[in-house]
Amino acid sequence: MRKNVKRTAAFSIATALTLGLAACGSSTANTAATNTAATNTAVTEAASQGSEAAAETVKSENPASGEVKTIQVAHTNYYKPYDFQTPDGGSDGYEVAVLKAVDELLPQYEFQFTPTTDDDLLVGVESGKYDVGTKGVWWTEARSKTYVFPKNYIGASVIGILFRAEDKDKYTDLEAFAKDGGKLVPIAPQNAQYNIVENFNKNHPDSQIKLEASDAFQVSDAYQWVTEGRYDAYFEIRTSYEANIVADDGEYHDYVDKLSYVPYEGIPTWPLFNRNNQELADAYDGAIEKLKADGTLSKLSKQYFGYDLFELVPKGYQKGDQL
Repeated sequence: MRKNVKRTAAFSIATALTLGLAACGSSTANTAATNTAATNTAVTEAASQGSEAAAETVKSENPASGEVKTIQVAHTNYYKPYDFQTPDGGSDGYEVAVLKAVDELLPQYEFQFTPTTDDDLLVGVESGKYDVGTKGVWWTEARSKTYVFPKNYIGASVIGILFRAEDKDKYTDLEAFAKDGGKLVPIAPQNAQYNIVENFNKNHPDSQIKLEASDAFQVSDAYQWVTEGRYDAYFEIRTSYEANIVADDGEYHDYVDKLSYVPYEGIPTWPLFNRNNQELADAYDGAIEKLKADGTLSKLSKQYFGYDLFELVPKGYQKGDQL
C-alpha cells in the first residue's frame, strides 16, 4: 500500500504538468508529459480530453512508469538479534530492519520478508525462489561464485576471546593475549575463525597465537576447558557469549561470574543476491550508502546490539580483504 500511494502521487503530478503546460521536472513521467505537450495540437487535445485521457497518454509513452516490482527477501528465523521470526510470525532483527529501511528508499521495489531455515535461504536464493537472503553471512571466495555480493556490507559479526574472569586485567585485547603466550581452544580448520587467527599471526610476527586444529566439540566443552585452566581462551562470537552466558536465561548463565570477554574485531556480514539480480544489488548499494551517511545504520545497530557494529570493522575494509 505504501508504494502504491507513492506511485499514485507521482502519476497525479505528471498529469497536472501535462494539462497545465508546465513542462519541467526530472522524473520519467514528467519527461513523458513534456513530450506530449511538444506541439500546440497535442496540448489542445490533452486539455480537451481531461485528466483521465492525459494519464493514459503518459502510460502509453512510458508503460514502465509507476510499476513496483515485488522482491522476495528471506532471512533466518532464529538468529537474534540479526534476523528472527516474531511470535506472531513477523520478521524482525537488525538486518531485517536495515533492509526495511532500504525498501523505503527504493520506490521501484516492494520487499516481502519470509522467515526460514538456513538451507532454504541458501538454496532458495541460488535457485531464484528468493531474490535476496540475509543471515549474518561472511564473504568467502566460494560463496561469491554462487551469489552476488553487493559492494556494501549490511552489518558485522563481532569476534573476540572468552577467558577466565580473573584474567580480565591481563587480557585487554587479542594482542595482549598473544604476547602473554595464552593457550587458545583448538579451532576446526574449516571454520572461518581459524583463518582469522592465521591472519592475525601473519600481521603480528612478534605476537603469535599457537593455533591448533580440532575436531568438532560442544561449546559447553570449551567453556569448561577454559574455566578449569586446560586452555586460557576460546575464540567466540560476541552475540553467542551474550546469549549463552550474559543473558539471565542463557543456557550457561552459571559461568557469568567465571568468564569474561573482550572483542577483537567486526567481520562484515552481507545480504546474498541471486545471480540475476545485479541491478537490485546496485540499488541496495545506493540506499545503504545513504543510510550510513545519515546515521541510520549506526542507530539501528545500537538499537539491536547496544553498540555500533561499524566501529569494530577495520578501517578501510573492502570486500574480499583478509581479516
